[in-house]
This record gives sequence, C-alpha cells and structure tokens, in this order.
Amino acid sequence: MRLIGPSSLGLAAPRLGLNATAVPVHLAAGSLALVAQSNSVAAGILAWAAKRGIGLSGAVVLGKGTDVDIADCLDHFGADISTRTILLAIDEVTDAARFISSARAAARIKPVLVLKPPRQEPPWPALTHSALIVTSDAAHDAAFHRAGLLRVNDLDELFAAAETLGRARAADAGRLAIVSNGHGLAALAGARLRQARGVDGLSREPEIVRTAQDYREAVSRLLTENDVDAVLALNAPIAPDDAADCARAVAESRSAAPARKPVLAVWVGGGEEMAGIFASAGIPSFATEQDAIVGFQHLTRHALLLKELMATPPALDELDQPDIAAAAALVDRAIEEGRNWLEPDEVAQLLTLFRIPTLDLAIAADIATAAEAARTQFEAGRTVALKIVSPDVAHKSDVGGVQLDLANEHAVSEAAGRMIERLRQLRPDARLTGFMVQPMAHRAKARELIAGFSVDHCFGPVVVFGRGGTAAELIADTHVALPPLDLAAAENLIARTRVSRILGAYRDVPAADRRAIAAVLTALGNIASALPQIRAMDLNPLLADASGVVAVDARVVLEPDPTRRRRPAIRPYPASWTFQHALGERRFLFRPMKPEDELLIGAMLERVTLEDLRLRFFAPLKSFSHAFLARLTQLDYAREMAFIAIEEESREAAGAVRLHADPGHVEAEYAILLRSDLKGIGLGRALMELIIDWARAEKVQRVHSQVLAENGPMLALCRDLGFEITRDPDDISIRRVALDLSPAAAPTQPSS
Repeated sequence: MRLIGPSSLGLAAPRLGLNATAVPVHLAAGSLALVAQSNSVAAGILAWAAKRGIGLSGAVVLGKGTDVDIADCLDHFGADISTRTILLAIDEVTDAARFISSARAAARIKPVLVLKPPRQEPPWPALTHSALIVTSDAAHDAAFHRAGLLRVNDLDELFAAAETLGRARAADAGRLAIVSNGHGLAALAGARLRQARGVDGLSREPEIVRTAQDYREAVSRLLTENDVDAVLALNAPIAPDDAADCARAVAESRSAAPARKPVLAVWVGGGEEMAGIFASAGIPSFATEQDAIVGFQHLTRHALLLKELMATPPALDELDQPDIAAAAALVDRAIEEGRNWLEPDEVAQLLTLFRIPTLDLAIAADIATAAEAARTQFEAGRTVALKIVSPDVAHKSDVGGVQLDLANEHAVSEAAGRMIERLRQLRPDARLTGFMVQPMAHRAKARELIAGFSVDHCFGPVVVFGRGGTAAELIADTHVALPPLDLAAAENLIARTRVSRILGAYRDVPAADRRAIAAVLTALGNIASALPQIRAMDLNPLLADASGVVAVDARVVLEPDPTRRRRPAIRPYPASWTFQHALGERRFLFRPMKPEDELLIGAMLERVTLEDLRLRFFAPLKSFSHAFLARLTQLDYAREMAFIAIEEESREAAGAVRLHADPGHVEAEYAILLRSDLKGIGLGRALMELIIDWARAEKVQRVHSQVLAENGPMLALCRDLGFEITRDPDDISIRRVALDLSPAAAPTQPSS
C-alpha cells in the first residue's frame, strides 16, 4: 500500500467518480492529469478545470510527499493511456535523479507542464562567476529543460498552456496564419506574435473574411498549405455575422482537414456556447488574442523541446578521450595538501587533459622572475599579460591584479610592483604566492565568452555558458544546462543565449567556430561528471573566433569535504562497461550505446532480413524513421541500458542488446538483435551474458521478455542461460522467458 501526504488535499479519479479532495466541485473525466505539492494551488487548478469543463484523468496532491512523490506520479501518468497532458505544480524537487529520469520518460510521450514559483535567494559570497550564475532557480530551469518539461510562470500561463496542449499538437508549430473578420483584431494578434517572438512568425498576411462560408474555405485551405503550421481564427461580434455559425464552420474545417495541424480560436465575447463548439472539435479557445498567442507560443516551445530531445548529436572522436585517472590524481593531490584551489599551472594541466585549448603560462615567485619569464615572449615579438597569483583573491580584477599588453621587462616589473602595493592596501590579509605571465591573445575579432560550472545543492553540477568578462553575472546573458552534454545539447545551450547571435558572420567578422565552443562545453560537462572533487570552475574569458577557442583565464575551486560532493543528477555515460571480445578470428568492441550511434544502428538494420526483423519486433518492418532510431539509441542509463557490438575491422555494428527496467528497478525487459550474416558465431550469447551482468550490477531482481514460439534459436539460448520458459496464457504463439536474479534465488535449472 502506498500513502499520499501527510498534509495532502487529497486525490481524485474522475473516471471512477471519485473526488477525495476538499474542493467541492464536480470534476469531469478527461485527459488532463494534475500532480501538485501545494494545496492552495491544487485547489485553484481544480476549480478552474471544473469551471471550464476540462476533464481530468486524475489528480494527486502530494502534501509533504513522505511516500508517494513526484517521480512516482510521473511514472504513473506517463504510462496512463487516458492521460494526454500532465500538469505539475511543485515547490521543490527532493530526489533530483529520480525526478529527471521519470520526467524525461513522461515528456517523450506527452506534454508535461511545470509551474514552480521562483525562490528568492539572498546574495551570498561566491568564489567564481559560475557560482553566482547557478542559482537554485537556474538549476531547476536547467533540469526542466533537459527533461523536456515546459515551465510556466503563473496560473494564467499554466491555464493557457494546458488549454492549448491539452487539445492540440504540433510537430513544428513555428508559422502561424491568421483568419479574422476584422483588420484591427488581426493586427493586434500579429503585433503580439512579433513582440513575443522577436521576429515575425506570420506565414503570410492575415486573411479577412465576412461569413461562415468564408471561414470554412479559408481555414480548410490554410490547413493544406506547406508554409502554414497552425491557424488562428479570430472573430469580433460584428453584425450581421452569426458568431455561432462562424465557430461551427471553423470546427468543421478542423475536423475535416487531412493534416492534423492545430487550430486556435478567439471569439471575443463568445461565452460558453462558443467554447463548447470548439472543445467538441478539439480546438483550444481563448478570451483574447493575447491569450491565444501565449498558447501558440507553448506549442512552438513544446515542438522545439521535442526536437532537442530527439536530436542526434555529431560524433566525437572515441579515441581522443581524456585521462580521467590523471585528472583525479591531480585534484586529489591538491586536496591532500589542504588547498581549496588548483594553482594556475595545475589548472592548465587539467584543461590539457580534457582537450580545452589554453594559453601558455609561466609562474614566477617574485618580480625579477616574472620579468625574466616575460623576456621569452618579447623575443618572439609578443606582448604579455601579468596576473597575481593568490589563493585568497577570487577575482583578480577586484584588486587590480591584471595588467595587459605589457611590452618590455621594465613594464612588467613596474606593473608587478603596483599590484603588490594595491593588494596590501585592499586586501592586507591576502597571501601573494607569485605572478602568472602569459602571452597576449591578440584575436581582434574574437568574442569574449564565459563557460564553467558550479554545484547546486539539489541537482549537482550545472554547466554555464554566455557572454564573458568581468561583469558576466551583471550582463545576465548566460544560460545553464545539466551535464553530461553531447555536442547537440551543448549547441542547444549556446543557441539559448543572446551572444549566440554574434557568433555568426557579420560585416567583416567571420563566424566563430561553434563546434569548438560546443566541444569545450562538452569537456566541462565531463569534468563536472567525472570529478565531484571540483566544486566550481570558470573559463573567463573564453575567446572564440573563426580559428577556434582559447581559455585566457581559468579558475578551479575544490570541494575537500567528501560529504558535500554531489554527483550529476543525470547518470553519465558508463564508459567503464567497454570491453573487447574475440569470437574465433573476429574481434568485437562491446560498449554502451550512445545517441551518436543512430547511423550505425540504422546501417545494421539494413543488413537484417525481414524474417529476423519479424522475429524481433513481432511485425515486418521495412523502414526506420529518425524517431524510431532515436528511441533505440537515446538512453536514460538510470533505467535502461543497451550494448552495441562493433566489428573492430570494419567498424560496423554487428548486434545490440537492450534492457529496460521498471521505475522501481525490480524487473527489466530485454531485447536483442544481430545482423543476419553474423548469427551462429556466439555473438548473441556474449551480448546476453553482458546484459545479464549489467542487470546483476544494477541489482535488478528479474529479467524477462517475450519470444515467438517459432524462434527456436532464441528459446534455446534462453534455456541454456537458465531462463524459465512458459506459455503466454493470452497468445499460444508467444513464450514468456524469465531469469530470477534475486539474491535468494537458487540456481535456475534449464527448463524442458
């Protein structure tokens, strides 16, 4: 038995006629699910749904959530075929890893809206720019975005989004066509759309109509146009038009359209009669054109989120992997020495290990040594930057600890002397351990960026990117994302900033190398995931131009206390589960699957016979869409795993095996497929043994699947591996196979 609460408003299951809440309203059965922590917010949403006649598939108010929590509800409503859209109204997330895993699984199936009030956080001293940027609210934003949740800011926006996404879907709702019986109303909607998007999202000039037949013809035609993704129908009460006839005409056009593009409606002053007409046709309706545009924006945001979730990232060089062990040893050595920072030369070593380009540097203990270190650069025709090295100064510019473009040894000596004096005046308690000398990075057309990460108390490390410089947090052009990042996720992070607009070519400035920037963000995500001993890290400025990127200055803050080290909320790629395996003269690489493997898997499926595909998928498959392949290759390692076998000689995929666990990690279902020309060499057995080892390591208690009764080789392999084989009581053509891995299970005897 599971318990809700304490301090819960209750729960409702309208399809069962159950309203066990303290809200005295009639709740109709429908497709909207509500999960809330706040009693008052839940009561308001339930009252709104009852007033608008919006049906619910269920409602759960968690209260303190001592037993049943948000993740449990997401798993339930995500799998519920009666639920079309999920509303979350939450105050805080407690178990970040479970929340993101459950939210990501649900959001890939249906829209999930989340309402969370921003938390006002008092200013607190931070040792890096990234630590100032990564607030709790920013971390929640990053988590919601990564999971594919659509965040709204207030109840009005929640209702508009629920009205839209509860009735409409759009694969790409970017271009809107407007039909109206008045120029002024259409102009207001167009202006609101331009204001909301910053660009003109209209696919064409608004069409002005007069009669119900005009509405019918215009909407029907626009829904067939290739440059139209959605239609907004507007109506003002102008005599002698019959508003109800016009509404019915729009509803009929929507119902008869071959393409299921969304239609939105605003019938000014229409009341409940018009709302009922549109609701019966699955058309979201709004009181004003402003509300409709907000609703349309939610369609476009949701479409963009789905694209990001399903994007296939470019592949990185698998052979060029960082030396994690060396990096960990570097950091651990500093912590053992009682330090909270890495020294500049150690930072340079860390960046080099993770393939992040950086400037050469020399550390000098005193003024004379600094001048001598600069001489080499002067002889090469370069000027230098001089910076103080102090474990007690977080931002060198605060104490005048940076001097740029010094051209000779005398200038270096004078600058160093001034730095010492200013440090004594401004921070007499600060220790000065030396000076850093670097060649000037003369890249006149480079953009000045910031990249880094800091640790949030709930979600762990959070990666930062945006416009850099000494006032990075004041400029407020930064966005954040949860690691680990692949190149696609890194590019999405870049694209969300305003500075991304000037990374392209303009005037005489060539475009910056965005892939190089994305590679740095990916590397930072790897550092944050692999080294919990690091609390925060800044690359500021990070210069980017057409020739690539270079970190001009970097800072690394350590976390000496093991109890405060937080792992990423998203489970990183399990690289340690990579093996080489020989089968006769053939050699294979077994490794966990990555999203980048979509092309490899697609090519492998082309070399599987139709009969083998039928045995695997229980139906003949002749084509494989991007969405289909993305579901196979984009994994949440917290609840699913897939291993791919790659022939070392040809670098082609030879087979794959996958395991999908239930949310409680008690049972997991497996599936396996080999290239048809590689059957019978022992590859299937090797992959099955590997996935069973993974299941044991994850403490899964039971592995099971369904196998067609005619698939003799698979049944023989299962029998040999100790699976119990039984008939499916509902289908005589199917066998159920199961392997008990619980600690108390006795060794299973092969079944007859």
